[in-house]
Amino acid sequence: MSKEKTPLAVADITPFARALSKQLHAKQKVPSHLALLNMLARSAGFRNYQHLRASQAAKRRLDAGVTAVDFKRVEKTLQQFDQLGCLIRWPSKRYVQELCLWGLWSRFPRNEVLQEPDVNAILNLSHRFDDPAILRRNLIAMKLMQRNPDGSDYLRIEQAPPPEAIVIIREITARASTP
Repeated sequence: MSKEKTPLAVADITPFARALSKQLHAKQKVPSHLALLNMLARSAGFRNYQHLRASQAAKRRLDAGVTAVDFKRVEKTLQQFDQLGCLIRWPSKRYVQELCLWGLWSRFPRNEVLQEPDVNAILNLSHRFDDPAILRRNLIAMKLMQRNPDGSDYLRIEQAPPPEAIVIIREITARASTP
């Protein structure tokens, strides 16, 4: 049976080294394998090695359903937004367009029916290239919004964004709220 890996990460190595040094000096002799594991775990802020292992096992169970984020795509998408979180230009790559649309989708109120002028007002505050029509059409084509056939009554469709979109939304929201 193979051993399960137990990762150990510390935010700052200096306090970690000090805590480990204190524990080693208190022992006055070479610690056993288990004693050394316990010292390492305590230096990282855990009660003992068992606590560290249990914490890591719980993290793996909770992260099991989480999909990894493609940060290269996120970075390319964020280049399309300015420091205030506004879309600067309409990107040429489809995957970048889709992630940008998720960012715009997040700015619409939930469960609120809007008229076209209201949608345009939100979009005009969210982009710099003066083409709300292309954004509206693409939001509807991606099924992020719906509208009546006559072009009235727009409504944001509630759904869970993909992992990359969550990062995009968080970042442009932070940019928009920074003075």
